Amino acid sequence: MQSRPAGMLKTDKRDALMLANTLYNQLELGVQVPNKMQLVRRLVPPTQAAAQLKGLIRHRYELVRESTQCKNKLTAICDELFPEFTRAIKDPNSWIALVLREQFPTPQVLATASFTVLQQLRGGASSVSDLKLQGLQRLAAESIGIKDLIRLRGLVLEQGQLIKELRLLREHISQLESEIVTIVEQAREDQILLSSPGFGPITAATVIAAIGSIHNFPSASTLKSYFGWAPVVAQSGSTLDSSYLTPGGTRTMTHIMFLAVMQVIRLHNNEWGRLYERLVKARYPFDERTQSYTGKTRVIGRVAGQMIEAIYALLKRDAELARAVPQGQEPPPPLLYDPEVYQRHRQGHYRPLKSMPHPNMITIIHPSSLE
Repeated sequence: MQSRPAGMLKTDKRDALMLANTLYNQLELGVQVPNKMQLVRRLVPPTQAAAQLKGLIRHRYELVRESTQCKNKLTAICDELFPEFTRAIKDPNSWIALVLREQFPTPQVLATASFTVLQQLRGGASSVSDLKLQGLQRLAAESIGIKDLIRLRGLVLEQGQLIKELRLLREHISQLESEIVTIVEQAREDQILLSSPGFGPITAATVIAAIGSIHNFPSASTLKSYFGWAPVVAQSGSTLDSSYLTPGGTRTMTHIMFLAVMQVIRLHNNEWGRLYERLVKARYPFDERTQSYTGKTRVIGRVAGQMIEAIYALLKRDAELARAVPQGQEPPPPLLYDPEVYQRHRQGHYRPLKSMPHPNMITIIHPSSLE
């Protein structure tokens, strides 16, 4: 029988006791801690919209991942069966491509098919002209795809099953997105996000589901850290001075904010896009060889950080406003993102969304109000 080493003091019982003492000291007694990494806060329950969206967004993410895997398999099968297919129809997983691949699973069958049948299957797909269909049949007749009958039979069976599976996944994703859009249209926080450029219904729903309640974030910097877009500056006298994004944060929210920033950059007709162009031209040199600005990707972090700060300010103000409304009364409409207000802030006419106390005034908070 093994015995615990005499010098080993770490046990599950000791860990549980230490955790219980930490929670009791901070939450009940209000004891301050010198290390912020050991700071404990009460978790505020998610809002009604966030609670509804959390499960739907997670399920949609799983379905999209399965759909991507299915499309990758279908692309691989197309490369083996009929590698020339994408020369006529660029996307081998579009609806017209799946119809043709399901009805004519091999290039030999497609090459001998009636052209009238191909036109009927095409339906109203204007992107596939008669010339493309003729070229597709010509490519099928000259295809270098696999000729082994045993392997060919297995690929045809797998392709047919994957096509049906992909259609079912797309149908389920469409149903989920319809339900998500319905919830988004009725939620106050989603209305705030939709008023900001770069956010669509699915993006806004993903952000709200991830946040849960804005009261869980005491400042905009904590929200940026959670999203993975908080800057970290390393300084050591005159020998080291560098900055990088925090390695923490949720990967999904990091990707969501990156896509939102890229969307506003492409639009160019909003304040965030103009901010990006101004910072790139002011801070980074122009490379004549590549005809682009070097290092411009670093500005994406700056734009993402300011977008998160604006989102935090609007959501925090609306949450505090809704909390102050007496029970049974309808809160006023939420304050939405206004590019004119943002422009006035840049011109020096800044007015904070949250009311700030006078610098010489001491505010005393009763402990019962923190519960």
